[in-house]
Amino acid sequence: MSNIILILGDQLNLQMNSLQGVDKDTDRILMAEVKTEATYVKHHKKKIVFVFSAMRHFALLLREKGYNVDYYRYDSPDNKGSLYAHVEDAVASYQPEKVCVAHPGEYRLLSEIKQWESKLGVAVEISSDNRFIAEQHFFADWAEGKKQFRMEFFYRELRKHTGLLMEGNQPSGGKWNYDADNRESFKKAPDIPPPSTFEVDDITKEVIDLVNIEFSGHFGSLDDFHFAVTRAEALKVLDTFIDERLEKFGQYQDAMLEGDPWLYHSHIGLYLNTGLLMPMEVLLAAQNAFDNDKAPLNSVEGFIRQILGWREYVRGFYWYFMPGLKDKNYLNAQRNLPDFFWTANTKMNCLSQCVQDTHQHAYAHHIQRLMVLGNFALLAGLEPKQVNEWYLLVYADAYEWVEMPNVSAMVLFADGGHLASKPYAASGSYINKMSNYCGSCHYSVKEKTGAQACPFNYLYWHFVERNRDKFENNPRMAMIYRTMTKMDETKVKHMFEDADTFLICLDNNEEV
Repeated sequence: MSNIILILGDQLNLQMNSLQGVDKDTDRILMAEVKTEATYVKHHKKKIVFVFSAMRHFALLLREKGYNVDYYRYDSPDNKGSLYAHVEDAVASYQPEKVCVAHPGEYRLLSEIKQWESKLGVAVEISSDNRFIAEQHFFADWAEGKKQFRMEFFYRELRKHTGLLMEGNQPSGGKWNYDADNRESFKKAPDIPPPSTFEVDDITKEVIDLVNIEFSGHFGSLDDFHFAVTRAEALKVLDTFIDERLEKFGQYQDAMLEGDPWLYHSHIGLYLNTGLLMPMEVLLAAQNAFDNDKAPLNSVEGFIRQILGWREYVRGFYWYFMPGLKDKNYLNAQRNLPDFFWTANTKMNCLSQCVQDTHQHAYAHHIQRLMVLGNFALLAGLEPKQVNEWYLLVYADAYEWVEMPNVSAMVLFADGGHLASKPYAASGSYINKMSNYCGSCHYSVKEKTGAQACPFNYLYWHFVERNRDKFENNPRMAMIYRTMTKMDETKVKHMFEDADTFLICLDNNEEV
């Protein structure tokens, strides 16, 4: 008897566990561009083009390798609109022994798939997702009995487990973490190698035309689409990063520069999260650069920590705390997402720049996401579900397993501190230190109160005060509260008044 192997849109690699042992004579590969997955949030236009084009290219590769592939395009007359409907139809047509699929990346889809066996009357086999280094139980085993779940210690366990950047039982260079060496901003306009770009082929052109018709109301620009859409192209992106930008990646990984979202970053998150690249090959490429003196330890460790540390950690964190994580709102934040998160129409230059970058590229690097966009969302008390939906739909690399822990737990502290030991809150001075955004801003980062004061400055202290009951006894926040007690009372009063005025303007959708 035949089997049906369902390939999801983020599992585009021949090494996927679900593809191992496939009988090319009898088994059928099923892939579909379905409405339920494309529209459960209104994904960025470039994200949809990337995923659909990468799927179509992967289906072509499978056929070239001799697999039997049933592929349903979004606008095909026989597209049934949902994964289950296509699986149900395939089961009726082929009468398979079983349906095989690799573990999906999102809780809602796993819950759905777990119901298929009883609904279809045929076995449904869910294999492990080998787009990650750690097995899914690794995080749960590590977390057992803990009250706090710090990434740093999880990361160290995976360093030992993999042997990456290790000298026997000790970390290379004697330290686990070189983050303190990776906080430089640009003192002058740098000569940064450009990001990898690729010509749009006929397959991608067809997808762009489709998205222009079917998803015209979605956020984002389709101008200058240049993402890799095949594994071969994704490998070129990785190789170029290792050769041209890894050397200075660590030094400038937290820096921001007006007009250039790409900088020294790798831009491979979207390829890792769709399977076009596998994590170990990426990690070994960085390790090899260090071993051959092509990149310094602080850069290589910082890059490896992003993948072996954060990526693995947030995936484990997601599955460990779902489904409850999606409803967490520890700080009781209730404010609606401001319109400028869609339009970029704000006098705050840092926010305008980051939203513009996001709209144009479906990309912004981690500090833009965390310490500008996320910092504002935290300080302004934006409602977590709205913020989560925004992050999920605007970035090409965003899937719920990676987006929700980063946003709910790291950006918004909505989980109450399971992930972070304190909120990632900062005034305008941090943004000024790490970027050149403030130089051309309507507001003055040096002003703490008044009409020209940077809103981040007074919003920071307003956030600290209104959440005093949550943070006053937090050891990492104690100095902040001691500092507030020493501040001039009149100045503090004016900051709170300015913050209240600003937030009322925000609620009224006035330009801020």
